[in-house]
Amino acid sequence: MDRFFRYVKIDTQSDPSSVSQPSSMKQLNLSRQLLEELISFGLEEAEIDENGYVYASISSNTIKKVPVICYCAHVDTSPDCKASEVKPLLHKNYSGEDIILPDDPEQVIRPSDHPYLLEKIGQDIITASGKTLLGADDKAGVAIIMELASYLMLHPEIKHGKIRILFTPDEEIGRGVNKVDMKKLGAEYGYTLDGPELGSFEEETFSADGMKFIFHGVSAHPGHAKDKLVNAIKMASAFIRELPKDEFSPETTEGRYGFVHPIKMEGSPEKMLVEFIIRDFNTAKLQAYEEYLKDKAEFVMRLFPEGRFEYEVKKQYRNMKEMLMNHPQVSEYAREAIRRAGIEIRESAARGGTDGSRLSFMGMPCPNIFTGEMAFHGKHEYVCVQDMEKSLETIIHLSQIWEENS
Repeated sequence: MDRFFRYVKIDTQSDPSSVSQPSSMKQLNLSRQLLEELISFGLEEAEIDENGYVYASISSNTIKKVPVICYCAHVDTSPDCKASEVKPLLHKNYSGEDIILPDDPEQVIRPSDHPYLLEKIGQDIITASGKTLLGADDKAGVAIIMELASYLMLHPEIKHGKIRILFTPDEEIGRGVNKVDMKKLGAEYGYTLDGPELGSFEEETFSADGMKFIFHGVSAHPGHAKDKLVNAIKMASAFIRELPKDEFSPETTEGRYGFVHPIKMEGSPEKMLVEFIIRDFNTAKLQAYEEYLKDKAEFVMRLFPEGRFEYEVKKQYRNMKEMLMNHPQVSEYAREAIRRAGIEIRESAARGGTDGSRLSFMGMPCPNIFTGEMAFHGKHEYVCVQDMEKSLETIIHLSQIWEENS
Protein backbone atom coordinates (compact mmCIF):
# COMPACT_ATOMS: atom_id res chain seq x y z
CA MET A 1 0.00 0.00 0.00
CA ASP A 2 2.81 2.42 0.86
CA ARG A 3 4.52 1.78 -2.48
CA PHE A 4 1.25 2.22 -4.32
CA PHE A 5 0.56 5.57 -2.64
CA ARG A 6 4.00 6.82 -3.67
CA TYR A 7 3.66 5.67 -7.26
CA VAL A 8 0.19 7.04 -8.02
CA LYS A 9 1.25 10.52 -6.93
CA ILE A 10 3.68 10.63 -9.87
CA ASP A 11 1.96 11.79 -13.08
CA THR A 12 2.75 9.27 -15.82
CA GLN A 13 -0.08 9.92 -18.29
CA SER A 14 0.80 8.83 -21.82
CA ASP A 15 0.12 11.07 -24.82
CA PRO A 16 -1.50 9.57 -27.95
CA SER A 17 -0.70 12.69 -29.99
CA SER A 18 3.04 12.34 -29.41
CA VAL A 19 5.30 10.35 -31.74
CA SER A 20 8.16 10.04 -29.24
CA GLN A 21 9.04 6.94 -27.20
CA PRO A 22 7.99 7.21 -24.45
CA SER A 23 5.15 9.44 -25.54
CA SER A 24 5.55 11.66 -22.46
CA MET A 25 8.85 12.23 -20.71
CA LYS A 26 7.12 12.44 -17.32
CA GLN A 27 6.70 8.66 -17.40
CA LEU A 28 10.44 8.47 -16.83
CA ASN A 29 10.02 10.11 -13.42
CA LEU A 30 8.46 6.92 -12.11
CA SER A 31 10.62 4.59 -14.19
CA ARG A 32 13.83 6.11 -12.82
CA GLN A 33 12.51 5.84 -9.27
CA LEU A 34 11.67 2.17 -9.84
CA LEU A 35 15.18 1.56 -11.16
CA GLU A 36 16.74 3.13 -8.07
CA GLU A 37 14.58 0.99 -5.80
CA LEU A 38 15.38 -2.21 -7.71
CA ILE A 39 19.09 -1.50 -7.43
CA SER A 40 18.69 -0.83 -3.69
CA PHE A 41 17.05 -4.25 -3.31
CA GLY A 42 20.16 -5.84 -4.82
CA LEU A 43 18.72 -6.88 -8.18
CA GLU A 44 21.10 -7.53 -11.04
CA GLU A 45 21.01 -6.36 -14.68
CA ALA A 46 18.91 -3.37 -13.63
CA GLU A 47 18.71 -0.64 -16.26
CA ILE A 48 16.49 1.79 -18.07
CA ASP A 49 16.98 2.08 -21.83
CA GLU A 50 16.57 4.99 -24.23
CA ASN A 51 12.95 4.03 -24.90
CA GLY A 52 11.86 4.11 -21.26
CA TYR A 53 11.83 0.36 -20.55
CA VAL A 54 13.02 -0.79 -17.13
CA TYR A 55 14.68 -4.22 -17.01
CA ALA A 56 15.97 -6.06 -13.94
CA SER A 57 16.77 -9.60 -12.80
CA ILE A 58 16.20 -11.62 -9.66
CA SER A 59 18.88 -14.30 -9.89
CA SER A 60 18.01 -17.97 -9.63
CA ASN A 61 18.62 -19.55 -6.23
CA THR A 62 18.10 -23.16 -7.24
CA ILE A 63 20.33 -25.80 -8.79
CA LYS A 64 17.50 -26.74 -11.15
CA LYS A 65 17.35 -25.49 -14.73
CA VAL A 66 14.20 -23.37 -14.61
CA PRO A 67 12.79 -21.38 -17.57
CA VAL A 68 13.32 -17.64 -17.20
CA ILE A 69 10.01 -16.02 -16.22
CA CYS A 70 9.10 -12.36 -16.70
CA TYR A 71 6.65 -10.29 -14.66
CA CYS A 72 5.49 -7.17 -16.50
CA ALA A 73 3.45 -4.06 -15.70
CA HIS A 74 3.07 -0.65 -17.33
CA VAL A 75 3.92 2.66 -15.70
CA ASP A 76 1.69 4.94 -17.78
CA THR A 77 -1.88 5.94 -16.99
CA SER A 78 -4.75 6.53 -19.37
CA PRO A 79 -5.13 9.80 -21.31
CA ASP A 80 -8.92 9.52 -20.85
CA CYS A 81 -9.00 11.36 -17.52
CA LYS A 82 -6.93 13.88 -15.59
CA ALA A 83 -3.92 12.13 -14.02
CA SER A 84 -1.93 14.94 -12.40
CA GLU A 85 -2.11 15.82 -8.69
CA VAL A 86 -3.58 12.44 -7.77
CA LYS A 87 -4.54 12.29 -4.07
CA PRO A 88 -5.05 8.66 -3.04
CA LEU A 89 -7.43 8.06 -0.13
CA LEU A 90 -7.62 4.98 2.08
CA HIS A 91 -11.08 3.83 3.19
CA LYS A 92 -10.32 1.35 5.96
CA ASN A 93 -12.70 -1.42 6.93
CA TYR A 94 -15.14 -0.58 4.14
CA SER A 95 -18.73 -1.14 5.30
CA GLY A 96 -20.60 -1.23 1.98
CA GLU A 97 -21.68 2.41 1.83
CA ASP A 98 -21.52 4.80 -1.12
CA ILE A 99 -18.06 6.37 -1.30
CA ILE A 100 -18.34 10.15 -1.76
CA LEU A 101 -15.10 11.56 -3.15
CA PRO A 102 -14.34 14.71 -1.14
CA ASP A 103 -12.81 16.97 -3.79
CA ASP A 104 -15.93 16.63 -5.94
CA PRO A 105 -18.91 15.38 -3.92
CA GLU A 106 -20.83 14.76 -7.14
CA GLN A 107 -18.41 11.90 -7.78
CA VAL A 108 -19.89 8.97 -5.86
CA ILE A 109 -18.73 5.36 -6.13
CA ARG A 110 -21.89 3.38 -5.48
CA PRO A 111 -22.07 -0.38 -4.90
CA SER A 112 -25.18 -0.33 -7.08
CA ASP A 113 -22.92 0.67 -9.98
CA HIS A 114 -19.89 -1.31 -8.76
CA PRO A 115 -21.28 -4.52 -7.19
CA TYR A 116 -17.78 -5.92 -6.69
CA LEU A 117 -17.48 -3.50 -3.76
CA LEU A 118 -19.96 -5.63 -1.83
CA GLU A 119 -17.39 -8.45 -1.87
CA LYS A 120 -14.89 -6.12 -0.18
CA ILE A 121 -16.86 -5.31 2.98
CA GLY A 122 -14.48 -5.29 5.93
CA GLN A 123 -11.45 -4.72 3.72
CA ASP A 124 -9.52 -1.60 2.76
CA ILE A 125 -10.32 0.37 -0.40
CA ILE A 126 -8.15 3.00 -2.09
CA THR A 127 -9.74 5.67 -4.30
CA ALA A 128 -8.71 9.00 -5.75
CA SER A 129 -10.20 12.22 -4.35
CA GLY A 130 -12.71 13.05 -7.11
CA LYS A 131 -10.70 15.24 -9.49
CA THR A 132 -8.52 12.59 -11.15
CA LEU A 133 -8.22 8.93 -11.96
CA LEU A 134 -6.39 6.85 -9.36
CA GLY A 135 -3.79 5.10 -11.50
CA ALA A 136 -4.34 1.58 -10.16
CA ASP A 137 -4.21 0.65 -13.84
CA ASP A 138 -1.41 -0.31 -13.69
CA LYS A 139 0.46 1.06 -10.71
CA ALA A 140 -1.18 -1.68 -8.66
CA GLY A 141 0.71 -4.12 -10.88
CA VAL A 142 3.89 -2.08 -10.56
CA ALA A 143 3.64 -2.03 -6.74
CA ILE A 144 2.97 -5.79 -6.60
CA ILE A 145 5.99 -6.64 -8.76
CA MET A 146 8.21 -4.26 -6.77
CA GLU A 147 7.07 -5.89 -3.54
CA LEU A 148 7.80 -9.31 -5.07
CA ALA A 149 11.35 -8.22 -5.87
CA SER A 150 11.92 -6.91 -2.35
CA TYR A 151 10.37 -9.97 -0.73
CA LEU A 152 12.30 -12.57 -2.70
CA MET A 153 15.58 -10.80 -2.07
CA LEU A 154 14.84 -10.93 1.68
CA HIS A 155 13.68 -14.57 1.64
CA PRO A 156 16.26 -16.78 -0.10
CA GLU A 157 14.54 -19.86 1.33
CA ILE A 158 11.88 -19.42 -1.36
CA LYS A 159 13.30 -21.33 -4.32
CA HIS A 160 12.84 -19.94 -7.80
CA GLY A 161 14.55 -19.69 -11.14
CA LYS A 162 15.75 -16.50 -12.76
CA ILE A 163 13.04 -13.85 -12.84
CA ARG A 164 13.05 -10.91 -15.21
CA ILE A 165 11.14 -7.74 -14.40
CA LEU A 166 9.87 -5.46 -17.16
CA PHE A 167 8.15 -2.10 -16.75
CA THR A 168 6.82 -0.58 -19.96
CA PRO A 169 5.65 2.91 -21.01
CA ASP A 170 2.72 3.76 -23.28
CA GLU A 171 0.58 0.64 -22.83
CA GLU A 172 -2.55 2.76 -22.60
CA ILE A 173 -2.02 4.12 -26.12
CA GLY A 174 -1.19 0.74 -27.68
CA ARG A 175 2.59 1.15 -27.90
CA GLY A 176 3.63 -0.60 -24.72
CA VAL A 177 5.97 -3.17 -26.26
CA ASN A 178 6.79 -1.52 -29.59
CA LYS A 179 10.48 -1.29 -28.77
CA VAL A 180 11.04 -3.99 -26.16
CA ASP A 181 14.38 -5.68 -26.73
CA MET A 182 13.29 -9.32 -26.53
CA LYS A 183 16.87 -10.58 -26.71
CA LYS A 184 17.85 -8.40 -23.77
CA LEU A 185 14.72 -9.43 -21.88
CA GLY A 186 15.69 -13.06 -22.34
CA ALA A 187 12.57 -14.59 -20.81
CA GLU A 188 10.86 -17.71 -22.13
CA TYR A 189 7.46 -17.06 -20.56
CA GLY A 190 5.80 -14.12 -18.89
CA TYR A 191 2.84 -12.75 -16.98
CA THR A 192 1.38 -9.27 -17.02
CA LEU A 193 0.02 -7.96 -13.71
CA ASP A 194 -2.84 -5.87 -15.10
CA GLY A 195 -6.08 -7.68 -14.34
CA PRO A 196 -9.19 -6.73 -12.33
CA GLU A 197 -11.05 -8.71 -9.64
CA LEU A 198 -9.48 -11.01 -7.09
CA GLY A 199 -8.69 -14.33 -8.77
CA SER A 200 -9.23 -13.14 -12.32
CA PHE A 201 -7.04 -14.80 -14.92
CA GLU A 202 -7.04 -13.94 -18.60
CA GLU A 203 -5.38 -16.07 -21.24
CA GLU A 204 -7.49 -14.69 -24.06
CA THR A 205 -7.85 -11.18 -25.46
CA PHE A 206 -9.47 -9.54 -28.43
CA SER A 207 -7.72 -9.60 -31.76
CA ALA A 208 -7.53 -6.04 -33.00
CA ASP A 209 -7.16 -3.99 -36.17
CA GLY A 210 -7.43 -0.30 -36.86
CA MET A 211 -9.22 0.93 -39.99
CA LYS A 212 -9.12 4.39 -41.52
CA PHE A 213 -11.48 5.84 -44.15
CA ILE A 214 -10.82 9.07 -46.02
CA PHE A 215 -13.75 10.59 -47.89
CA HIS A 216 -12.88 13.03 -50.66
CA GLY A 217 -15.49 15.58 -51.69
CA VAL A 218 -15.38 18.40 -54.25
CA SER A 219 -14.77 21.88 -52.91
CA ALA A 220 -16.68 24.88 -54.26
CA HIS A 221 -17.62 28.36 -53.09
CA PRO A 222 -20.89 27.89 -51.20
CA GLY A 223 -22.42 30.87 -52.97
CA HIS A 224 -21.88 29.20 -56.34
CA ALA A 225 -21.91 25.53 -55.34
CA LYS A 226 -25.04 24.24 -57.08
CA ASP A 227 -24.26 21.02 -58.95
CA LYS A 228 -20.58 21.45 -58.05
CA LEU A 229 -20.05 20.97 -54.31
CA VAL A 230 -19.75 17.45 -52.91
CA ASN A 231 -19.54 17.77 -49.13
CA ALA A 232 -17.22 15.22 -47.53
CA ILE A 233 -18.70 15.98 -44.10
CA LYS A 234 -22.08 14.79 -45.36
CA MET A 235 -20.45 11.76 -46.98
CA ALA A 236 -18.80 10.76 -43.68
CA SER A 237 -22.02 11.44 -41.77
CA ALA A 238 -24.01 9.24 -44.14
CA PHE A 239 -21.41 6.53 -43.66
CA ILE A 240 -21.76 6.67 -39.86
CA ARG A 241 -25.57 6.63 -40.17
CA GLU A 242 -25.31 3.32 -42.03
CA LEU A 243 -23.82 1.61 -38.99
CA PRO A 244 -26.34 -0.55 -37.13
CA LYS A 245 -27.77 0.72 -33.85
CA ASP A 246 -28.30 -2.64 -32.14
CA GLU A 247 -25.21 -4.73 -33.00
CA PHE A 248 -21.52 -4.56 -33.89
CA SER A 249 -20.85 -1.73 -31.41
CA PRO A 250 -19.28 -1.55 -27.92
CA GLU A 251 -22.47 -0.15 -26.43
CA THR A 252 -24.56 -3.11 -27.65
CA THR A 253 -22.19 -6.07 -27.21
CA GLU A 254 -20.64 -8.01 -24.35
CA GLY A 255 -19.07 -11.38 -23.64
CA ARG A 256 -17.51 -12.90 -26.72
CA TYR A 257 -19.13 -10.59 -29.26
CA GLY A 258 -16.85 -8.26 -31.18
CA PHE A 259 -17.48 -4.80 -32.59
CA VAL A 260 -16.57 -1.99 -34.96
CA HIS A 261 -16.16 1.33 -33.17
CA PRO A 262 -15.65 4.79 -34.72
CA ILE A 263 -13.16 6.64 -32.53
CA LYS A 264 -12.26 9.73 -34.55
CA MET A 265 -13.90 11.94 -37.17
CA GLU A 266 -12.35 15.14 -38.43
CA GLY A 267 -11.87 17.20 -41.54
CA SER A 268 -13.61 19.66 -43.84
CA PRO A 269 -16.16 19.67 -46.69
CA GLU A 270 -13.30 18.71 -49.01
CA LYS A 271 -11.82 15.82 -47.03
CA MET A 272 -12.98 13.83 -43.99
CA LEU A 273 -11.20 11.21 -41.92
CA VAL A 274 -13.09 8.50 -40.01
CA GLU A 275 -11.09 6.08 -37.86
CA PHE A 276 -12.28 2.78 -36.38
CA ILE A 277 -11.03 0.16 -34.00
CA ILE A 278 -12.17 -3.37 -34.87
CA ARG A 279 -12.25 -6.15 -32.26
CA ASP A 280 -13.16 -9.82 -32.00
CA PHE A 281 -11.88 -12.91 -30.22
CA ASN A 282 -11.95 -14.79 -33.53
CA THR A 283 -9.18 -13.25 -35.63
CA ALA A 284 -10.78 -14.41 -38.88
CA LYS A 285 -13.83 -12.25 -38.17
CA LEU A 286 -11.81 -9.04 -38.36
CA GLN A 287 -11.68 -9.27 -42.14
CA ALA A 288 -15.45 -9.79 -42.27
CA TYR A 289 -15.96 -6.61 -40.21
CA GLU A 290 -13.58 -4.73 -42.51
CA GLU A 291 -15.45 -5.90 -45.61
CA TYR A 292 -18.70 -4.87 -43.92
CA LEU A 293 -17.42 -1.32 -43.43
CA LYS A 294 -16.05 -1.17 -46.96
CA ASP A 295 -19.46 -2.22 -48.31
CA LYS A 296 -21.12 0.58 -46.31
CA ALA A 297 -18.68 3.12 -47.74
CA GLU A 298 -19.35 1.89 -51.27
CA PHE A 299 -23.08 2.28 -50.67
CA VAL A 300 -22.51 5.89 -49.62
CA MET A 301 -20.66 6.50 -52.88
CA ARG A 302 -23.87 5.73 -54.74
CA LEU A 303 -25.42 8.68 -52.90
CA PHE A 304 -22.44 10.91 -53.72
CA PRO A 305 -21.28 9.70 -57.15
CA GLU A 306 -18.86 12.59 -57.64
CA GLY A 307 -17.05 11.83 -54.41
CA ARG A 308 -14.63 9.04 -53.65
CA PHE A 309 -13.11 7.26 -50.67
CA GLU A 310 -9.99 5.32 -49.74
CA TYR A 311 -9.29 3.10 -46.77
CA GLU A 312 -6.42 1.54 -44.87
CA VAL A 313 -6.29 -1.39 -42.43
CA LYS A 314 -3.58 -1.61 -39.79
CA LYS A 315 -2.93 -4.73 -37.73
CA GLN A 316 -2.79 -3.93 -34.01
CA TYR A 317 -2.63 -7.10 -31.89
CA ARG A 318 -3.93 -10.66 -31.83
CA ASN A 319 -5.65 -12.96 -29.32
CA MET A 320 -2.84 -14.31 -27.14
CA LYS A 321 -4.74 -17.59 -26.75
CA GLU A 322 -3.44 -18.49 -30.22
CA MET A 323 0.06 -18.65 -28.74
CA LEU A 324 -0.76 -19.86 -25.23
CA MET A 325 -2.57 -22.96 -26.47
CA ASN A 326 0.84 -24.23 -27.58
CA HIS A 327 2.27 -23.75 -24.07
CA PRO A 328 -0.46 -24.98 -21.70
CA GLN A 329 1.83 -25.09 -18.66
CA VAL A 330 2.01 -21.28 -18.61
CA SER A 331 -1.68 -21.04 -17.78
CA GLU A 332 -1.84 -24.23 -15.73
CA TYR A 333 0.86 -22.99 -13.35
CA ALA A 334 -0.90 -19.64 -12.94
CA ARG A 335 -4.16 -21.35 -12.05
CA GLU A 336 -2.37 -23.53 -9.51
CA ALA A 337 -0.75 -20.44 -7.97
CA ILE A 338 -4.13 -18.74 -7.59
CA ARG A 339 -5.53 -21.88 -5.94
CA ARG A 340 -2.56 -22.06 -3.54
CA ALA A 341 -3.31 -18.49 -2.51
CA GLY A 342 -6.73 -19.75 -1.43
CA ILE A 343 -8.61 -17.90 -4.15
CA GLU A 344 -11.38 -18.97 -6.47
CA ILE A 345 -10.26 -18.57 -10.09
CA ARG A 346 -12.29 -16.20 -12.25
CA GLU A 347 -11.54 -17.14 -15.84
CA SER A 348 -12.41 -14.44 -18.33
CA ALA A 349 -11.63 -13.32 -21.85
CA ALA A 350 -10.36 -9.74 -21.84
CA ARG A 351 -12.45 -7.41 -23.97
CA GLY A 352 -9.34 -5.47 -24.81
CA GLY A 353 -5.63 -6.07 -25.08
CA THR A 354 -2.65 -6.13 -22.74
CA ASP A 355 1.07 -5.89 -23.27
CA GLY A 356 0.86 -9.67 -23.04
CA SER A 357 -1.15 -9.82 -26.25
CA ARG A 358 1.78 -8.44 -28.21
CA LEU A 359 4.49 -10.13 -26.14
CA SER A 360 2.89 -13.52 -26.80
CA PHE A 361 3.35 -13.01 -30.53
CA MET A 362 6.87 -11.68 -29.99
CA GLY A 363 7.94 -15.05 -28.61
CA MET A 364 7.03 -14.83 -24.90
CA PRO A 365 3.61 -16.39 -24.13
CA CYS A 366 2.15 -14.05 -21.54
CA PRO A 367 -1.30 -14.28 -19.87
CA ASN A 368 -2.69 -11.71 -17.43
CA ILE A 369 -3.06 -11.99 -13.64
CA PHE A 370 -5.31 -9.94 -11.33
CA THR A 371 -4.21 -6.93 -9.29
CA GLY A 372 -7.58 -5.73 -7.98
CA GLU A 373 -7.70 -2.60 -10.17
CA MET A 374 -11.31 -1.69 -10.90
CA ALA A 375 -13.30 0.98 -12.79
CA PHE A 376 -10.13 2.08 -14.51
CA HIS A 377 -9.70 5.14 -16.76
CA GLY A 378 -12.03 7.32 -14.73
CA LYS A 379 -12.56 9.17 -11.48
CA HIS A 380 -14.31 6.19 -9.87
CA GLU A 381 -11.25 3.96 -10.15
CA TYR A 382 -10.48 1.99 -7.00
CA VAL A 383 -8.40 -0.92 -5.73
CA CYS A 384 -8.61 -3.15 -2.68
CA VAL A 385 -5.43 -3.45 -0.58
CA GLN A 386 -6.14 -7.09 0.26
CA ASP A 387 -6.55 -7.91 -3.45
CA MET A 388 -3.07 -6.51 -4.10
CA GLU A 389 -1.69 -8.60 -1.23
CA LYS A 390 -3.29 -11.74 -2.67
CA SER A 391 -1.86 -10.95 -6.09
CA LEU A 392 1.59 -10.75 -4.52
CA GLU A 393 1.01 -14.08 -2.76
CA THR A 394 -0.07 -15.59 -6.07
CA ILE A 395 3.08 -14.66 -7.97
CA ILE A 396 5.29 -15.84 -5.09
CA HIS A 397 3.57 -19.22 -5.41
CA LEU A 398 3.86 -19.03 -9.19
CA SER A 399 7.61 -18.49 -9.02
CA GLN A 400 7.91 -21.53 -6.76
CA ILE A 401 5.70 -23.69 -9.01
CA TRP A 402 7.98 -23.11 -12.01
CA GLU A 403 10.93 -24.23 -9.87
CA GLU A 404 9.09 -27.27 -8.52
CA ASN A 405 8.14 -28.47 -11.99
CA SER A 406 11.61 -28.05 -13.53
